[in-house]
Amino acid sequence: MAKNESNLIVPDETVMNKILVIRGKKVMIDRDLAELYGVTTKRLNEQVKRNIKRFPVDFMYQLTQEEKEEVVAKCDHLASLKYSSQLPYVFTEHGAVMLASVLNSDRAIEVNIQIIRVFIQMREMLMTNQEILLKLEQIEKQTFRNTDDIQVIFDHLKQLLIPPEQINRQRIGFKRVSERD
Repeated sequence: MAKNESNLIVPDETVMNKILVIRGKKVMIDRDLAELYGVTTKRLNEQVKRNIKRFPVDFMYQLTQEEKEEVVAKCDHLASLKYSSQLPYVFTEHGAVMLASVLNSDRAIEVNIQIIRVFIQMREMLMTNQEILLKLEQIEKQTFRNTDDIQVIFDHLKQLLIPPEQINRQRIGFKRVSERD
């Protein structure tokens, strides 16, 4: 990335903290996006409604009352949504990209690029975590196999540590008539 931390409009951590998982998708709430883009939520939603064809259901959807209550309960920065009569809209990664084209301001474009980079970082971290989990699973399976092998070795070592007097062995070699079974 060509930009350094000081040139960023909004820190990556701030963007990451505004990404939520709702209905199994990573999304951002209209209020958070409006704040990042430097516009009011009302203006953002007006632009979306004027360009509704650009926002299919997989780009944007409106929360239900239950989802809104859950979001308000989990996210302290959205506590003021509790008193709003409007149900908020949420935007997926693609919806956020489309918002930049609808808002068409320099800030919206810069912030949008940053949001996309954060989504990409999150996707890469998820892939890395999956690879680590697969490796751990392989190690765990190998450890279980090794544990069984180690137990067999310890059992044999214990057999070797028993004094010869305590072991009831059959004598090998020539047996006298009196010693035979």
